[in-house]
Amino acid sequence: MGKNQILSCGLIAGLVMVMVLIGGCIPGQVPEGDGGGGQWTPIIFLVLLFGIFYFLLIRPQRKRQKEHQHMVEELKRGDRVITAGGIYGQIESISEDNVVLKVESGATIRFARSSIAGKRER
Repeated sequence: MGKNQILSCGLIAGLVMVMVLIGGCIPGQVPEGDGGGGQWTPIIFLVLLFGIFYFLLIRPQRKRQKEHQHMVEELKRGDRVITAGGIYGQIESISEDNVVLKVESGATIRFARSSIAGKRER
């Protein structure tokens, strides 16, 4: 879990605690008439909570996934890359679903194309 995700989770937890405390501290008022004034409060709370989760957690994760997918599609022979396992290498050959990397010792290793974590600068 990254630093931004920890901060986001902390922010969400803090907002939930504030909403719970405020909701519990305000005495319930009995409206005159049918008494249906407070029915929308839980729905509004859930919509706000989902909105916070979407903008702080779901949306950034989808953006990172799209960027990674684009980077994997753009790979070509000769690119210097790092794998998810931390192995540095240069692409010797590439196919639809796997990549052959040449590592520093001269050995070649076959990897799944999706396990390439990123490109390195030359």
